[in-house]
Amino acid sequence: MADRRRPNFVMLFLVVVIAAAAVFGGRWYFYVAYASDPFDEVGISLNTMMPGPIREIGCGMLKSRFEGKTLPPYGCGLNGQW
Repeated sequence: MADRRRPNFVMLFLVVVIAAAAVFGGRWYFYVAYASDPFDEVGISLNTMMPGPIREIGCGMLKSRFEGKTLPPYGCGLNGQW
């Protein structure tokens, strides 16, 4: 009889986590680097859920593209200022 192995659930879990990180991270990067409007609801939500240092990078990228053109999106400004 052929030896049947159980699926490696740890490997499957890692693949799912890496895929989710790639999808959400890619969507976040698209928002901060290429969005034509800083008020994209999904992008704002992803940016506010990021850890502090990554959120700061995202807000800096948005600021460099939109400062002086519009108000900052939620999570990137203080009292309506960049």
